Amino acid sequence: MHVKVLNDQVVQQAKRHGMDALVYAPHFTRWPTIRERAHSFSDEDLLVVPGRELFTGDWRTRRHVLALDLDHPIPDFLTLEGTMAELADQDAVVLVPHPGFFTFSLERDHIAQYREQIDAIEVYNPKHLPWDNRRARRLARQFDLPPFTSSYAHLPGSTGEAWTTFEREIDTPADLHKALRDGAPRTADHREGLGHLARRVLEFSHIGYENTWKKLDRVYLSGTEPTHPHHVAYDGAFDDIAVY
Repeated sequence: MHVKVLNDQVVQQAKRHGMDALVYAPHFTRWPTIRERAHSFSDEDLLVVPGRELFTGDWRTRRHVLALDLDHPIPDFLTLEGTMAELADQDAVVLVPHPGFFTFSLERDHIAQYREQIDAIEVYNPKHLPWDNRRARRLARQFDLPPFTSSYAHLPGSTGEAWTTFEREIDTPADLHKALRDGAPRTADHREGLGHLARRVLEFSHIGYENTWKKLDRVYLSGTEPTHPHHVAYDGAFDDIAVY
């Protein structure tokens, strides 16, 4: 349900693990580029569905929201309220990744506020510590939200470490969108054992780089990112809710 990287290695590993579909949702990549890459890596054995993990707020107040089925691009670095309003206007599929995890996730109060707009909540993430997964399951139960899990692969080798199985055929992106909107029956599973633990440690260790120098460079030092709200591609449409 969520990988950050997409290349031949990811596709081959997904197939080896018996995956039928992947959701490709990288950070700081524009929606048209994501759709094109997802389409180019899809074939009769593996469906790649485009998604966007939106980076809302500024560096101090950042929150991640996973969105599918966008009608048009939404930039990063908007207020959470502005992002959720835009997603509502587009009737997008809205998912909660890694709830309550560190300082970049939707918390209980946010989930309560947007409960009617949220389609599912992640109940297991390889980057989580054990208590994070327990909290995620409690939140899903408290708000009666359908679960999902994902490899959340930032590293290609993590692909297939966790997966969501639906009790219906998923042959197209629209099939997945409908299953999520309908709250279709599903199970959320993950691998076990020392190999899985080692993969989790590798993914967790990636957080330091992913959330410090790399994002600092993108936000403050590199100029205007492709998903920055002031990028020329957005033609000023989001200036009133941009935080940078």
